[in-house]
Amino acid sequence: MPLKSPSRRPSRTPRSRRASHRIAADAGLLVVAAAFVLPLAWVVLSSLDPKADLRVRFPDSLTLDNYDQVLTPEITFTPLLNSLLLCGGGTLLTVVCAALAAYPLSRYRSRLNRPFMLTILFATSLPITAIMVPVYALFVQVDLIDTMQGTIFFFAASQLPFAIWLMKNFMDGVPKELEEAAWTDGASSFQSLLRIVLPLMGPGVAVVTVFSFVMMWGNFFVPFMLLLTPEQMPASVSINDFFGNKGTVVYGQLAAFSILYSTPVILLYVLVSRKLGGGFALGGAVKG
Repeated sequence: MPLKSPSRRPSRTPRSRRASHRIAADAGLLVVAAAFVLPLAWVVLSSLDPKADLRVRFPDSLTLDNYDQVLTPEITFTPLLNSLLLCGGGTLLTVVCAALAAYPLSRYRSRLNRPFMLTILFATSLPITAIMVPVYALFVQVDLIDTMQGTIFFFAASQLPFAIWLMKNFMDGVPKELEEAAWTDGASSFQSLLRIVLPLMGPGVAVVTVFSFVMMWGNFFVPFMLLLTPEQMPASVSINDFFGNKGTVVYGQLAAFSILYSTPVILLYVLVSRKLGGGFALGGAVKG
């Protein structure tokens, strides 16, 4: 009798392999989503729970007492106002200086452009903690310690390198021919920057604005070192007051304050979301 060849298991089809890969990818995405959703769920539920702790659970009774406890001038309103002044002023100064610095880097070619951009890129990697000691000594010498304007200046200086890098890359996407047409009509370089380049790169300006504001808004170390008066402390520093000296934490009030603290950043993103998704529509601007 002829010997039977051993049976072989049918190989998996490409469709089944794609399906298994898709299932594995979806499972990984669900794990990542859970890692983000669980902390957010804890913040929202704990802010409404009078007996909040570190567990993620639906409260037995919903209440707004935690918000009533933190909605006071000393706990919330004054620190949030200080944060808005510091971060708003620092962001405005950063965006203006970044636009003025990025314009010649984008429009004029020089052998120093590349070394300068590499220097800027290196400056973005410097940790703030490495330069705070000489900055603190300098601020003491020039009488900028414990002042809002001094902290605004340092906020802008710390965010300026990366803001210039971003602004220059967005500015490269605006055709120079549009400016040349304006120069022919008698416009100066500064006028073409204000009336042509910046309006056309609105999404880029929005990205730099949001990035700078968010980085300043969550900064704890800089205002903690440069500001000494408690009445001038921003919300990023005053949130530390919810942690007691012996490890006791009022979790419900901390969660309520965290939601209020996050509100300005969310509102800023909502306001500029249209520009963030607008992109550049300059394809036919230089034709004809």
